Amino acid sequence: MSDLALREPIEQFLSYLQSERNYSDYTLKSYSEDMQGWLEYTLELHLGHCPEPSQIDPAELRGYLSAMVDANYSKATISRRLSALRSFFKFTIRQGWRADNPAAALRNPKAGRSLPKFLTVDEITTLLNLPDTTKWQGARDRAIFETIYSAGLRVSELAGLNMGDLLLDENLLRVMGKGRKERFGFLGSYAARSIQHWLTFRPEILRRRGKPSDNSLLEPLFLNPSGGRLTVRSIARCLDKYLLLAGLAGRATPHSLRHSFATHLLDAGADIRSIQELLGHKNLVTTQIYTHVSTATLLGAYDRAHQQLEQRLEQQSGPARSTRRRRRH
Repeated sequence: MSDLALREPIEQFLSYLQSERNYSDYTLKSYSEDMQGWLEYTLELHLGHCPEPSQIDPAELRGYLSAMVDANYSKATISRRLSALRSFFKFTIRQGWRADNPAAALRNPKAGRSLPKFLTVDEITTLLNLPDTTKWQGARDRAIFETIYSAGLRVSELAGLNMGDLLLDENLLRVMGKGRKERFGFLGSYAARSIQHWLTFRPEILRRRGKPSDNSLLEPLFLNPSGGRLTVRSIARCLDKYLLLAGLAGRATPHSLRHSFATHLLDAGADIRSIQELLGHKNLVTTQIYTHVSTATLLGAYDRAHQQLEQRLEQQSGPARSTRRRRRH
């Protein structure tokens, strides 16, 4: 089976995203997987012999779209893969390999945007108090959760933190976000204290593993048991364990700490543009989802308050009606 006609252009496309667009490793991995899915479909369609990028037509891409629908791919996955194809064919035009974009006419499936899951202040407090901070792992876990919640970090952003990104004197973090866009995250007093406590354990973890404990600026801030950098998946598993202990499994995800950060700020009166900057969102539209979350919370509180008021009125109106009847007699 020959896929070089498409394999090489795809590899050049991914290199372009990395070197010129500065896409993160996580984003590049997603693009690579999406392009691999399309390549496998095209190989099968052409019996193992892929056409050149200039030979792909819109009808063939519509067939790929139909195949994904028939395979019950989620709307989010289909939309992401179509977006990757549009970007790829824009790149082929840029390279002079073709004059048009055959994916431009493809439309993403319509999907209602679900509200992000978030935790209440009480639930956050319960979660943060679970780790045993007298031990190194508990101290690290508490510091991780406090940092995500305090600075509104993505899990991948937390995993990428180095010692040099920690500016404790100013209660700040230097964060590398999507598209390698740098921003600063704020550390509240609880988060700063938790990190300081974790740092008292950190040199010992390194010494046990025979590694230098000089706190090099390029070394990871948070360590795994081997003294290396934590992965996104290991952080997610760690948080999942505590969510289960807190009785929040199924109601929250690791990303819920970031959502909780944004929702609580909005409820406290922060303006939406400030929250956009703190979250590192490129577009305000992405941040505006939290206004819907806050509105839903407000309506829930409104309904509960009115139900309580109606119950009190019913309780009071019963004796009052009885008194009026007795007076008439």
